[in-house]
Amino acid sequence: MIIKNAKPSDVEKLLAFRREAAGWLGELGSDQWQRPYPADRLLKTIDAGTVFMVTDGDATAATITLTADAEDGLWTPRELDEPSMFVNKLTVARTHAGRDIGGRLLDWAGDRAGKAGAIWLRLDAWTTNEALQRYYLRHGFDHVRTVLEGAAVNGGPRVSGWLAQRRTGPASHRFTDITGPWRSIANCSDGQ
Repeated sequence: MIIKNAKPSDVEKLLAFRREAAGWLGELGSDQWQRPYPADRLLKTIDAGTVFMVTDGDATAATITLTADAEDGLWTPRELDEPSMFVNKLTVARTHAGRDIGGRLLDWAGDRAGKAGAIWLRLDAWTTNEALQRYYLRHGFDHVRTVLEGAAVNGGPRVSGWLAQRRTGPASHRFTDITGPWRSIANCSDGQ
């Protein structure tokens, strides 16, 4: 499997990928990702070089966003002073479920973040999705706190405020990595 940078031409594919995940989550009784994600917001993160895709032949197997930019209102000023990178929108195709591709992506992200100078890999998960929270705990994350105040990036109340972190470090993710180089987070602007 190959991990590569998403391109602007991938926007519709990634939005469809998210709708597929939202449908599956809905079948499980979760309200996660039921609100459509704005295409212009996704395009902005692709243009910033922070969206990555895993391909398996011609199929898109997974996607992850890895950025040096924290969402407003989640992390304290002291936490934001610590060198960190943030995982968002980790999604695995149903056709590739059960192969721990998500865990491998988290390892890839921790490895990449460490090489960029971060000591923490952080994320905010859906507040009501306890299965997802357990998944992150099984993959070495520690729960920091849950933030309920604020608004969601695509409107409405905050729904993704379960905060967790784990230390960065070298990892064997077993992807063929053809992503571009990542500058040190000390030199990053808009996650680049």
